[in-house]
Amino acid sequence: MGMHQYLSGLNELEMISRAPGYFKYQPHSVAAHSWKVTQAAQFLGDVEEQAGNDVDWRMLYEKALNHDMAERFIGDIRTPVKYASQELRQMLANVETSLSDSFVEAEIPAELQAAYKRRLHEGKDDTLEGRILAVADKIDLLYEAFGELQKGNPEPVFLDIYRESLETIFAFRDMPSVAYFIREVLPELLNDQFPGSETLQRIYISIFNAE
Repeated sequence: MGMHQYLSGLNELEMISRAPGYFKYQPHSVAAHSWKVTQAAQFLGDVEEQAGNDVDWRMLYEKALNHDMAERFIGDIRTPVKYASQELRQMLANVETSLSDSFVEAEIPAELQAAYKRRLHEGKDDTLEGRILAVADKIDLLYEAFGELQKGNPEPVFLDIYRESLETIFAFRDMPSVAYFIREVLPELLNDQFPGSETLQRIYISIFNAE
């Protein structure tokens, strides 16, 4: 038993497409998504630290880099299916945990199993690092959807993803890093003018003026 199966399996994440089953001008892999989420989490962590909050950087990087590792076992589930109900979300999470644990126990050296079970479990939780991950994941999803809408992709799912991503980001607005993102970054995104950009601006207004 060694790390060979784990390391060789990383190539599979390069082959798993995000948002499967939909036309995309720019396909994204799970591997690329994990890297971009880590970059977004790093930015959010910097802002949190500047605001005086203690960031466990090791835990943040572990959560961000590994948050979709279980998709090597089940793939990326289509977005409408994934969010159909809380019960289904929990069932999928249980399957991911079971498959991840079985893989770790079968393929990872005993002295490293505890670390890899931690890394391959769900990283979004009530810790600061878990909350940062939740936002970073939606930031990348927001940019993926925005890029498709900017190119004129007619698939309605990308408008749904754009809206849902903004709603989730807004739900974490009490965090200094999210307040910074809303104040400094979102206006630049929304300033891009292209056919249909007015619809995206209206969605933003409807969510962020909801209070």
